[in-house]
Amino acid sequence: MTEEMIVIVSGLPRSGTSMMMKMLEAGGLEILTDEIRTADDDNPKGYYEFERVKQLEQDTGWLPDAQGKAVKVITALLRHLPSDHRYKVIFMRRHMEEILASQRQMLINRGEPTDRVDDQKLASMFRRHVAQTEAWLGEQSHLETLYVHYSAVLADPAAQAARINEFLDWTLDERAMVQAVDRRLYRQRA
Repeated sequence: MTEEMIVIVSGLPRSGTSMMMKMLEAGGLEILTDEIRTADDDNPKGYYEFERVKQLEQDTGWLPDAQGKAVKVITALLRHLPSDHRYKVIFMRRHMEEILASQRQMLINRGEPTDRVDDQKLASMFRRHVAQTEAWLGEQSHLETLYVHYSAVLADPAAQAARINEFLDWTLDERAMVQAVDRRLYRQRA
């Protein structure tokens, strides 16, 4: 991986993006995070977020600081990554039922209502959004994408660490990446 390359970790909320960031960090890749959002019961290992990402549509001034590092970018903002940079995107997938269950539990933990949007409607919106995002990713020449399934990482972290390491040009410590995977955090299963 060249030092100019930016590694983007993306996926739907609760799809395993924080776990992937933890794996990359353990493997030796520098992480771009401001640690404003701290670990909690829903993400006991941390969220690995960088607040300026939320303003990506208006603010790209931080991107040079992300070169040679990994940063989380929500799927809705991927389209705002300027094409004058090169990116390697690790896109996390997870069973929709698990995503919805994990989000529901997060709302319960925060004391927020869980019935604002029907699960079937939310699942349909998420599926449509992911399909559109994946189609867009496939058309971009300034980025490469590796799709990683959350349950595959938990089932065989060594195999997935090897896939990720190959995607990032063999620069990571696979053993450390595997050790960063905590199967105890797989709490909502399909």
